[in-house]
Amino acid sequence: MILKILFMKNGIGSYGTLQVYFLVIPMSLIAIFLLVISSTTHAAWNFVSKREYPSASFFLTSNLLGDLIFVPVIVYYANIIGNFPIEVFGLLLATGFFMAIYYIGLAGAYRFGDLSVAYPLARSAPVLLVMAVSFLRGNGDQISAHSIYGIVLVVVGCFLIPLTRLSDFSLKRYITPTCLLALMAACGTAGYSIVDDASLEILRNMPGSFLNPFQSSLIYIGLQGFTTSLIMGALILIRQNERRLFAEVIGRKKRKAFLTGLVVRMTYILVLTSMAFVNDISYVVTFRQFSIIVGTLMGIFILKEPAHKTKLMGVIIVFVGLILVGLG
Repeated sequence: MILKILFMKNGIGSYGTLQVYFLVIPMSLIAIFLLVISSTTHAAWNFVSKREYPSASFFLTSNLLGDLIFVPVIVYYANIIGNFPIEVFGLLLATGFFMAIYYIGLAGAYRFGDLSVAYPLARSAPVLLVMAVSFLRGNGDQISAHSIYGIVLVVVGCFLIPLTRLSDFSLKRYITPTCLLALMAACGTAGYSIVDDASLEILRNMPGSFLNPFQSSLIYIGLQGFTTSLIMGALILIRQNERRLFAEVIGRKKRKAFLTGLVVRMTYILVLTSMAFVNDISYVVTFRQFSIIVGTLMGIFILKEPAHKTKLMGVIIVFVGLILVGLG
């Protein structure tokens, strides 16, 4: 299949086309390629956040500094943004809220626990949540049996990772600050994934739009960053301790926060773009779990976290689940 991309605006008020032709590649391979890259970079910025400064204020700072990158994009496409359907702006507020929940939960989980425990838990739970929503939305027939088996394996593997041995399996094992905050982050992930899919579908089907998938993602991620910063600021800075941490990050950690914000933006641009090349969002959310393997290995080999047999078993089960999803 040949993919033709139309680029917009070669002048103010006028539109031109630049045709870019890809080789004959199945669309699913394009999605897989984008998601493998984004999964690796996702694990990398989480590793940096855990090692350097696991706080909500660090994520707020990185998000604010990341917003600066997209100011030119917002200005350049201002006329087009002004014509967005009103429901898109409501969805942007919703995704900003879910992103804020995700960052706050993730920061707390990293403060209380290991990267190789908190990260897999935060990344696994959204798979079931999003799959359930897909069924409720009537898209269940697009999810193959192989993919369902793969999703189940991904979740089972991720819940094995926190255990030191199989006999330790108990609900009490998961009622800890690390696990509960990771679950909070997972709910945020599921929420913004569903909202973003709905928003981008509206933008791609907008009458008279010449936006290609990458341009839609670029504009959307810029707007999403601003709403996330707004809501995170409102939720975080009302606390005196967080205001102190925020000032400390601005003073001493702003360079690393900026780099984190940059990588976060680039990672999610790849994810949003990949949504244009799959039949159901469950594939995107599930295949992104490849980052669990990368993040766990970073925690074990770089941060020197414990490498229990059940943790390694869980990583292997996750990998097998991902293969099934890919084949499905």
